[in-house]
Amino acid sequence: MLSLLEANWSTFLLGFWNTILCSLISLFFSLIIGSGFAILETVPNKFWRGVAKVYVEIFRNIPLLVVTMVFYLVLPTYTPLKLTGFQAGTIGLSIYSSAFIAETVRSGIQSVGTGQMEGARSNGMTYWQAMRYVILPQAFRIVIPPLGNQFVNLIKNSSILAFVAGFDLMYQGDIVASNTFQTIPSYVLVGLFYLILTLPLSYYMQYLEKKGV
Repeated sequence: MLSLLEANWSTFLLGFWNTILCSLISLFFSLIIGSGFAILETVPNKFWRGVAKVYVEIFRNIPLLVVTMVFYLVLPTYTPLKLTGFQAGTIGLSIYSSAFIAETVRSGIQSVGTGQMEGARSNGMTYWQAMRYVILPQAFRIVIPPLGNQFVNLIKNSSILAFVAGFDLMYQGDIVASNTFQTIPSYVLVGLFYLILTLPLSYYMQYLEKKGV
């Protein structure tokens, strides 16, 4: 297996880098989008709560592959928008993950006592100021462990890029396996690369949970 890794090091390294890049971009945008919809799910306005709920329910219940294929195949067919496999996979992963993050953050917001919002409003803060400076900081402290699990799942789900020629770790592993006919060692190496990404994050989240951050 070491000889296979040495002979195909650049191929695996390219896939590893693309997986990291896709994961980081998706982490950033899914956290922003998800947090935004989580806030909308808790606002007093029924219309915006409904919009957020529809968004979350749609993307939580559609397979990631379908969401990705919409951006990779459907949009280029009916619009001038042309996306690479990497771009389509990253966008699909960001939107898909944001729905789960929205539910996680929403639960954190609703776990903060209602007295916190009332106290902030009585001190002259607007609803959005109270949400930004009082509610959200407490909510994120509460949801760190489940958010960590969502981030780990996002990294593993980045393998969706393999279905759209996104040159990620799984895609490169497929190439190595088909070229060398060493299927099992190739995918074992792919699994080890994923462990390099996910295990430190998992242990760090466990550390934060125990520390009570």
